[in-house]
Amino acid sequence: MIEAKVARVLNTTDVALNKGSDAGVEVGMRFAILSDKGEDIRDPDTKEVLDSIQIAKTLVKIVSVTPRLSVGRTFRTIESVGFNRMLFGETKRHESLRSDESRVQQELDPNESLVKVGDKAVQYVGERFPGIVYEF
Repeated sequence: MIEAKVARVLNTTDVALNKGSDAGVEVGMRFAILSDKGEDIRDPDTKEVLDSIQIAKTLVKIVSVTPRLSVGRTFRTIESVGFNRMLFGETKRHESLRSDESRVQQELDPNESLVKVGDKAVQYVGERFPGIVYEF
């Protein structure tokens, strides 16, 4: 698993990571941008901490790679719901790097949900990263 850090937030959907092809990063790889806070999972009976999970602020897919740098872009789409959907029909938009979307996610303080320089990014394989709630 490749670990990197956010080197720069380029715009509302793109982020530069400090690892590139020299570290094994390839176009199409997916990375989770993590919060510095983890979440302890406790046994409901004993209250003992069973383990901790990392909480992802957002997920990005690598769209460009150089030897020492890669660019990740948000790739999930968010459907409009409720009244706006009734007025404007079915609309989808790409998730932004600011994870204050109307979707349900971990209870991060709004200031902690912003993707920023220095945030840890970890590669993940598969369709889902375990530290994200996927209900919209």
